[in-house]
Amino acid sequence: MDDNMDTKSILEELLLKRSQQKKKMSPNNYKERLFVLTKTNLSYYEYDKMKRGSRKGSIEIKKIRCVEKVNLEEQTPVGRQYPFQIVYKDGLLYVYASNEESRSQWLKALQNEIRGNPHLLIKYHSGFFVDGKFLCCQQSCKAAPGCTLWEAYADLHVAPKEEKHRVPPNFPDRVLKIPRAVPIFKMDEPSSSTTLAQCDSDSKKNSGSQSNVNRRYIPREDCPDWWQVRKLKRGSPESSSSEEEEEEEEENLEDYDWFAGNISRSQSEQLLRQKGKEGAFMVRNSSQAGMYTVSLFSKAMNDKKGTVKHYHVHTNAENKLYLAENYCFDSIPKLIHYHQHNSAGMITRLRHPVSTKANKVPISVSLGSGIWELKREEITLLKELGSGQFGVVHLGKWQGQYDVAVKMIKEGSMSEDEFFQEAQTMMKLNHPKLVKFYGVCSKRYPIYIVTEYITNGCLLSYLKSHGKRLEPSQLLEMCYDVCEGMAFLESHQFIHRDLAARNCLVDSDLSVKVSDFGMTRYVLDDQYVSSVGTKFPVKWSAPEVFHYFKYSSKSDVWAFGILMWEVFSLGKQPYDLYDNAQVVLKVSQGHRLYRPQLASDTVYQIMYSCWHELPEKRPTFQQLLSSIEPLRENDKP
Repeated sequence: MDDNMDTKSILEELLLKRSQQKKKMSPNNYKERLFVLTKTNLSYYEYDKMKRGSRKGSIEIKKIRCVEKVNLEEQTPVGRQYPFQIVYKDGLLYVYASNEESRSQWLKALQNEIRGNPHLLIKYHSGFFVDGKFLCCQQSCKAAPGCTLWEAYADLHVAPKEEKHRVPPNFPDRVLKIPRAVPIFKMDEPSSSTTLAQCDSDSKKNSGSQSNVNRRYIPREDCPDWWQVRKLKRGSPESSSSEEEEEEEEENLEDYDWFAGNISRSQSEQLLRQKGKEGAFMVRNSSQAGMYTVSLFSKAMNDKKGTVKHYHVHTNAENKLYLAENYCFDSIPKLIHYHQHNSAGMITRLRHPVSTKANKVPISVSLGSGIWELKREEITLLKELGSGQFGVVHLGKWQGQYDVAVKMIKEGSMSEDEFFQEAQTMMKLNHPKLVKFYGVCSKRYPIYIVTEYITNGCLLSYLKSHGKRLEPSQLLEMCYDVCEGMAFLESHQFIHRDLAARNCLVDSDLSVKVSDFGMTRYVLDDQYVSSVGTKFPVKWSAPEVFHYFKYSSKSDVWAFGILMWEVFSLGKQPYDLYDNAQVVLKVSQGHRLYRPQLASDTVYQIMYSCWHELPEKRPTFQQLLSSIEPLRENDKP
């Protein structure tokens, strides 16, 4: 295909675009844009006096993961009755067609173009993301896994080999630039190549036809007893059980809920016992490279506590896989599928997959009064995330399913007063831009402080490893997130005292949350004087801190200016040419950090305003939010 074909318009129409909510409670606004679909991009433009204006945004077709309708909100105006969504690698875009015919054409055209895209969604969100949560399932993270099976997935999830022979859709040569409410041209209905099979009964019915039709199995996440089955053409390269196909199946094991990867035997046993259901199971990598083990929980033989059996997946002379010798299969998914319905010599059949995939604690989990004491046996430690002066932080599973971060406080590293100070502070602080606190295990050492697990880890590390991929607008958004969290602390008379990029965390949707409240204090008069000898981070400290040990919201503002500098310098060390004593001298003499290359003059003015020598001359966090708000890109998807 040549460049002209790539840039040729497939569809053009004036549609309404809904703004993204940058803040949890920010109002929605709607703009009319000329949407243009080509083979490579979905772009939208200003449109005035029947002429296309400047481009306001663009999404690469190859990055789109789902295109589907959205359920209407209550009391939806007449002009917004036909919404649809475009979920792509970096975000979520809501668009409104003028009528059902228009919406159908866009859905068909877009779904035609994304056929075979990598990472298409098996499940999507059927409701809008409004006021910081999805209306369909109440999840608060925009990147949260979907809650509704996407029926179109099976049609669109095709292998590249099939994609090459796909006949391009028949579109008319003339592309219309038309106002809204005018019907647009028809498109051919895509032929469906997907069937849906109920495992227990249909597999028996079809057992006699297995020699004629091969199938690729894809798990239906909403019901483990159902699978999506895609027929493969007889005689096609894919229909043979070649080494290439087996490798492809193995590579795709990460897509299955039951695949746990590299977890230990003891970790698998702990997670399965926490699940506590007959037939709870997972598949994990064996200690022997390239081999797999099925770990299975059962309460058979009147064992009240239950037992966990570990079955190694064997390979026979014909390179088939089996747990029981008489039942051999081409792939792990097919083997698991069979044993979900037939024990075939195992202690019980595989009934309930236990996932180690990311799964946040639901919003419905609320904190009671006082510190919440969690049961230590309900927490499984999976891997170390980092360490600090008080101990080690682990990724863990709570109740066998929810991801949590576990800060393990070693004996002697923190006094009882310091521990309760941090835990009680975190319990009081509940805001989308602050890391959530779930509870503690304090009855014996090591003490656990259990908090929300944030996928992408420390902001400082993320900037160093991924910062070059980020646009200045994304960097500004990260600063805005931190500022929102700090404005909440400020309004509730808390001072953080250790604000820095190293103490913020980056979630899966690139939102940033403030963490590490070990030095946070509640103050009545916005001032806290620490005792002599208290350690403090000099390069993030305001002059009144390193001279007089005086902390306030305004000293947090100074630190926020340093954090902004860290973000826009992609994780550089502030004052990297000076030691702490030299920094104290230089700052006292009026020297300030230079403007990072990625920071505009306006952004630099904001961070510079945080470094006024007099605390009262520095802005509040609420004023900083007002200063940053106009700079944020207000028309991106």
